[in-house]
Amino acid sequence: MKDKRYRKFYLCSLAAIVAVSAYPIYMGIVAVVETLQNGAIPLERYPKYIIPYTPISIALILGVLLLPLFQKPGKKQNFIYGAAFSVGIFFIFERLMETGIYVQTEELVPLEGWQMSLCVVPPRQYETRTWEAVDVLLGEYSPAFKLHFYMISIILILSLLNSFYGFARMIRSGDYTRKKVLTLQTITALAFLGMCIWACFTAFYRGGELTISVLSALLMSVFFVLLGVTAGVFTGSFTLGKSKKEAVLLPAIVSSLTTLLMYTGEMILLSGNLYRFGTGFLFDGLGGIVLAPTDLAIIVFSGMITALLCNTVNGKRNTT
Repeated sequence: MKDKRYRKFYLCSLAAIVAVSAYPIYMGIVAVVETLQNGAIPLERYPKYIIPYTPISIALILGVLLLPLFQKPGKKQNFIYGAAFSVGIFFIFERLMETGIYVQTEELVPLEGWQMSLCVVPPRQYETRTWEAVDVLLGEYSPAFKLHFYMISIILILSLLNSFYGFARMIRSGDYTRKKVLTLQTITALAFLGMCIWACFTAFYRGGELTISVLSALLMSVFFVLLGVTAGVFTGSFTLGKSKKEAVLLPAIVSSLTTLLMYTGEMILLSGNLYRFGTGFLFDGLGGIVLAPTDLAIIVFSGMITALLCNTVNGKRNTT
């Protein structure tokens, strides 16, 4: 009976990830075919955000496809092998697309350079806005901007794979101890993925200026917090039932550090600046650092939410 449920879960999981990944895979194929035929993708036919979502999709599909191979009965560390394999696949395909595909604007731009501009201005605004402000923000191209770009991708891959592998192992072993935390991981991962897709097509309504609208500020704040929470819950899924320091405090620290790294990536992208949600003490950098009180509050809030969630799923387990 367990084997039958396991096979059913595996097939349904594979079908689900293929269905969800269909559009990113299609976009990647379009980009490759266009490049092979014409040497570059014309700006007007650019399929939005093929990186990192086409490589992420390929990595997840292969990771789930090979789940039975990595998840052998009696092996406790099966997730590590699946995760390492999928992350490796992501970087291989990501790098191939970054360097092998070009976008035709006024000049040929490699995809990794084009992606840097999209982090500031969404594709639909590329031809309509005044570029001086964006050029000031971006400065010279630097591959260091991909710090947060890769971090987001890895967290998406690890958190989603953790759900697939975790539930599969739970079905096979009959041990439902991690059910609540894996359900929470699935919710946070899907919510964060939804925010990523939203950002893909809107860049959260930014126009290239440092001071952004209230709506943009709110969505960016939610995005940053959700990123940290997803990473924190991922950590908490492996420290379940341990002491409070390990089960609650450690995931909270990981969450806040992840959010801080996201800010670091944004700072690199914007040549030492950060987006500002307004003017005044709450929104200006403190002393010699770029972070403002509102930024620090978001970092701390991410950890607090993670601590609350991990404490809830641990229940009375973590009493020391």
